[in-house]
Amino acid sequence: MSDAVSDPGTSGPAPEALSHSAHWGVFEGRYDGRRLRIRPHAGDPDPSPVLDNIPSAVGHPARVRAPAVRRGWWERGPGPSDARGRDDYLTVSWDAVLDRLAAETHRVRSTHGDAAVYGGSYGWASAGRFHHAQGQLHRFLAATGGYTRSVNSYSGGAAEVVLPQVLGGFDAASRAVTSWDEVAAHTDTVLAFGGMALKNSAIAPGGVSRHVERGAMRAARDRGAVFVLVSPLRPDLPEDVDATWLPIRPGTDVALMLALMHSLVADGRHDEEFLAAHCDGWERLREYLFAAPVKDAAWAAEITGLEVATIRELVWRIAYGRTLVTVAQSLQRAEHGEQPVWAGAALAAVLGQIGISGAGFCYGLGSLADHGRTRNAVPVPTFPRLPNPVGEFIPVARVADMLLHPGETYRYDGAERTYPHVRMAWWAGGNPFHHHQDLRRLRRAVAALDTFVVHDPVWTATARHADVVLPSTMTIERDDIGATNWDPLVVAMKQLVPVPGEARDDYDVFTDLAARLGHGHTFSEGRTSQEWLAHMYDRTRKALAERGDEAPEFEEFWERGELLLPRRPADGGILARFRRDPAGHPLPTESGRIQVGSDRIAAYGLDDHPGHPAWIAPAEVPDERHPFWLVANQPATRLHSQLDFGAHSAGAKRSGREVVRIHPGDAAALGIGDDDVVRIFNDRGACLAAARLTDDIASGVLQLPTGAWWDPRPDPERPEYGDDGLCVHGNPNAVTRDRGTSGFAQGCTGQLCAVGVQRYRHDPPEVRAHTSAV
Repeated sequence: MSDAVSDPGTSGPAPEALSHSAHWGVFEGRYDGRRLRIRPHAGDPDPSPVLDNIPSAVGHPARVRAPAVRRGWWERGPGPSDARGRDDYLTVSWDAVLDRLAAETHRVRSTHGDAAVYGGSYGWASAGRFHHAQGQLHRFLAATGGYTRSVNSYSGGAAEVVLPQVLGGFDAASRAVTSWDEVAAHTDTVLAFGGMALKNSAIAPGGVSRHVERGAMRAARDRGAVFVLVSPLRPDLPEDVDATWLPIRPGTDVALMLALMHSLVADGRHDEEFLAAHCDGWERLREYLFAAPVKDAAWAAEITGLEVATIRELVWRIAYGRTLVTVAQSLQRAEHGEQPVWAGAALAAVLGQIGISGAGFCYGLGSLADHGRTRNAVPVPTFPRLPNPVGEFIPVARVADMLLHPGETYRYDGAERTYPHVRMAWWAGGNPFHHHQDLRRLRRAVAALDTFVVHDPVWTATARHADVVLPSTMTIERDDIGATNWDPLVVAMKQLVPVPGEARDDYDVFTDLAARLGHGHTFSEGRTSQEWLAHMYDRTRKALAERGDEAPEFEEFWERGELLLPRRPADGGILARFRRDPAGHPLPTESGRIQVGSDRIAAYGLDDHPGHPAWIAPAEVPDERHPFWLVANQPATRLHSQLDFGAHSAGAKRSGREVVRIHPGDAAALGIGDDDVVRIFNDRGACLAAARLTDDIASGVLQLPTGAWWDPRPDPERPEYGDDGLCVHGNPNAVTRDRGTSGFAQGCTGQLCAVGVQRYRHDPPEVRAHTSAV
């Protein structure tokens, strides 16, 4: 971790240490005019090394330093264009670009309606609650007329739709269920489908002050708890918890869950009383388990690649003591991603342990740092949004479908919906050319727009496809307040370094634009940024005062640098109350009980949702041409694509290229050695990566993390694909499939796809992703 002293040889006193926060940790920074030094918060027992990416952002060549416009849009006006991502850029003044943008926004709305504007920000730009890019953009668009919005997330889109119907709420099955303290104290067996990788639990919206996950898992292990990892990747649980690794075939977890349920029932180890008193739809699910083909261990072994004896032994293990069934977010980012979430909850219900401390079911435990913690007793400072006058929305991962197929219908959560015809897309704080699937298809989709506006501090692939690029400040260049409902520390995030070039805060840009559109006061309410911080904080101060807790004024909080909030006790949430008294505390589901089967979902009439958890084989599987499963999971060295050029992220690459992991036996058969540049391909495209041989991955599987900035070039193996057939940097979304999980939730399916791999037979091109576009 970076030291917090000034550079050797500098004269004068050491610069003052200022508090700040990132999604992956609270820290203090010192800037001496040349370099930023950072140190993690003293109270963090296990700080994330991702913090080391932050100093590299200061003065980086990839910064957007002045407003830039695509030449074709500026000179010939708005309209569909396949020059996006290919055209060059002109630098213009702020006044000129804001005048043009205000006029274009008015034209689109007056000609095509407010729903023709899409507010596409994805919200991970800053841990600060005021300079939250998504909140700023959506407030601006709502204040000035309205916009088509998105619902759900790429991370949990399928779960966010199915869990409220099965357990009565998303938080009820994730954040408000089982705390890490309860795991450490009470759990006997952790059955972790998809694992609980520390790289994921190091990160949370609003930041995290104490990384407690490693310590809690160690404490559980030391007490005698057993961890069982069901994943094709061994590092999905920390090495020091001594987990039993079951290297399952990717995408087959539901088959194993069904076999475990079948065997529990067949052996008489299920909890019949709990199923009768607390669950609805059990007869429907039970009939399916025993119908041909019977969902027993032998059936599951053929599908999962696990041994029958291994499955039978696991049945005995989970039937003993307190078992916690966890399902990682990664499992539902695949075809029929609703099913592993539903099946995991049903398995915990069959065991009869939902609502017991340290046992039952928890979605996403270990997937984010705000899971497994108790909620604060008072609200945290937040930037208020405004109601959106437009009712149109799409599931977030269906953006390319919307742009390519306006007016077409699709199914979502039991309803038939129609894609609106969006002419103008506005993005702030996100990088869809990182997190969306099938990037060549996404490029064709944004080509259909009249105007594409992007606020970005750096020249990401998304910025390089925009018509208008507005240079935003980074979090370390502005004041803010870091806070989340699930971490007790509120942080006064103080500006650490000067603002480069002509970059501006998103708030100031939107204030000027709103004024040009005649809605300046509606957006800003006449407040400066600092006045907003004090106004937001006052909500928290008043709540503390009402409780009789210490409630310092804003000036004192800002001087102090942080404030520790009181927390609610861990009580298991609505599931624990429901277990104790199902009649007095019914769940907000169709029956008031846990839906292990559902008449409502069955009535949707979807072929892939029969009204209970079911095994449905995916349409895309490895074949002779593409014999490997590619797991495109979250990176260990950055958050999504943020600060991909940072020291920690860049240090894990090889010759500037992302690393793909492959089993030594598979590599030997293909003549691939460590650090060889390989081409990963299918019919959607290809990417290059540096090979790393490891037996921590199942045979037949490749693992390439997301987040390498898309760097498209011609593919010598497929010249007919044009100038974007090959990502030379290693972005797996060059080959992933842009398809919804199902007509139920329409979540993204970017976690798994079928690919081929070969040694690259040409000279590897230089990676140019982290350079300026002007």
